[in-house]
Amino acid sequence: MLNYFNFKKFGRLYLITNDTGKYQFITEDTFKSLIQKNELPEDVYNKLKENFFIYDEHDSVFTEKIKYYIRDNKNYLFSATVLHIFVLTNVCNMSCVYCQAKDDINIVHHMMTNEIAEKSVDIALSSPSRYLTFEFQGGEPLANFEVLRHIVEYTEEHKKGKIISFSIVTNLSLLTEEILDFLIEHKINISTSLDGNEILHNSNRSFQNGESTYDVVIDRIKTIQGRGYEVGAIQTTTRESLRYAKEIIDTYVSCNQTSIFVRPLTQLGTAERVWDKVGYTASEFLEFYETCLRYIIRLNQEGIDICERHAVIFLKKILDGYSENYMELRSPCGASIGQIAYFYDGAIFTCDEGRMLYEMGNDAFKLGNVFESSYDDLVQSSTCKAVCVASLLEGQLNCCDCVYQPYCGTCPVINLAQENDLFFRNTQSFRCQIYGGMLDIIFSILQDNKLEEMKVFNKWLGVECDEQKE
Repeated sequence: MLNYFNFKKFGRLYLITNDTGKYQFITEDTFKSLIQKNELPEDVYNKLKENFFIYDEHDSVFTEKIKYYIRDNKNYLFSATVLHIFVLTNVCNMSCVYCQAKDDINIVHHMMTNEIAEKSVDIALSSPSRYLTFEFQGGEPLANFEVLRHIVEYTEEHKKGKIISFSIVTNLSLLTEEILDFLIEHKINISTSLDGNEILHNSNRSFQNGESTYDVVIDRIKTIQGRGYEVGAIQTTTRESLRYAKEIIDTYVSCNQTSIFVRPLTQLGTAERVWDKVGYTASEFLEFYETCLRYIIRLNQEGIDICERHAVIFLKKILDGYSENYMELRSPCGASIGQIAYFYDGAIFTCDEGRMLYEMGNDAFKLGNVFESSYDDLVQSSTCKAVCVASLLEGQLNCCDCVYQPYCGTCPVINLAQENDLFFRNTQSFRCQIYGGMLDIIFSILQDNKLEEMKVFNKWLGVECDEQKE
């Protein structure tokens, strides 16, 4: 019997995938024999059966066999909302060329109050999940450090058996010894923005007065590391970044970073308004991404440990059959059922992108507010249901037949902002071309199946690779 699969012509071969996340490269002759249900060579037949493209058991037996693989692929659906984002303020002392949190340079500054913070925490702790992550964002969250401190202390007093991980996304410029002591004492994971070498970083991210931020960020990173504490970094790609692929990676290596997330711009906030200056085409980004990825692989072959996070997320699905809980690459996406964002004014949103759209004047992804809504109200709301339906790839006209459907995801916020529709309909959209292109690059490396490159991929997944993958 032939199991359902999707396919794509890949050079002289065909790439086929199925809902379990299994993939295989096959020849054109094998492809024709497969769809025509002709007899196949024994070794080819066994390989296709091993990867669940064909089966000779009763349907119910086959279903019982593959259900565990599908469950691993959708493991995130067995948890309630895990990530809770607290937007402490829209105050920021930097002026980034792509700021996605606002689109008005004359915006009025606001701070979350203790009252709103406590009500937000109460709702977050109502999530059925035992393990929760509370993430602090802004603006610059350290501009409202006293409320951050209050949230941590209030949470510790009221968590009632919940296991809470705290994290903060900060530009580090307001970090003091007192604040660092608190972050370390409460094991708050620290992540900052580092766009590359000094020239590039300062071009993308300057202080409001136009002064350099690079030296400040590097100094704070070294200070944190000097305390024996880790600090992660986030990279955002602008048009200027395209010139500095190697230099960006080298900067991360020099800062003792073991991973880098090579991220494209999202057309929200300021980034949308100045896209003609900072944006690029999908093909331009993909050329940059491939240069970065292949350079990172080469560094690993030379003994330097650094991975590219997008590739790791995809490879876990492709090679391990296990989905990392990355909200943008889920089906359905993580909006509401994976993450919720609490705005400084008490408004609650499906996700961080939803609150960004709110700052642009569109409240389509507002779930409620901390003064009137319970957790049950949020997840049972029509907005939550709408984003779940709109982000289910298996039900999307242009996604259900895509060879990359088991590994990809769609964002209703981006869809609405760019296409004026919750549902993804445009296969030529920037986001679709980006993710499809990334997967093209990764699968081309898998198809080449070079021993040294496969060793690197398997090392990123924590797998020893002594022999070339068959």
